[in-house]
Amino acid sequence: MADQADIDAVRELLGRVPRAEFDVVVRDDAGGPVVIRNAPLLDDGTPMPTRYWLVGAADRVKIGRLESSGVIDLAEAEIGDEALDVAHAAYESERSAALPSGHDGPVPTGGVGGTRRGIKCFHAHWAWYLAGGPDPVGPWIEERLAAESPPDASTD
Repeated sequence: MADQADIDAVRELLGRVPRAEFDVVVRDDAGGPVVIRNAPLLDDGTPMPTRYWLVGAADRVKIGRLESSGVIDLAEAEIGDEALDVAHAAYESERSAALPSGHDGPVPTGGVGGTRRGIKCFHAHWAWYLAGGPDPVGPWIEERLAAESPPDASTD
């Protein structure tokens, strides 16, 4: 689980104290948290549907900009229901496997970010993709972000 420095950094990024145990699974070049992997239950036992959470400020901004451009429907159409269904099932399976042994209370349901079908939030898909998850939305987002970015002048 996260050490105090990571807890403090995530608290700063979120603007509040995290309510679940977590690990930092992706860091930026300076070592700061970009993606955290949450426990499947909050500290009070409430189910936590979002296993992978995008906390890095720069990534949240660029993914938010893409999402707000209104392309979620386009992403769903191009990726297809079958690939999204497979991704949601894999995400749910991983999160369920992390439940404490013998847990008999409420459990998180749904796939990426708690969604059962389609795409609810690019942020959750991008977080899982950056963490190494088999999310078909990640490469789709990556292509769009690459198309937005100007060529790197340092490679000339």
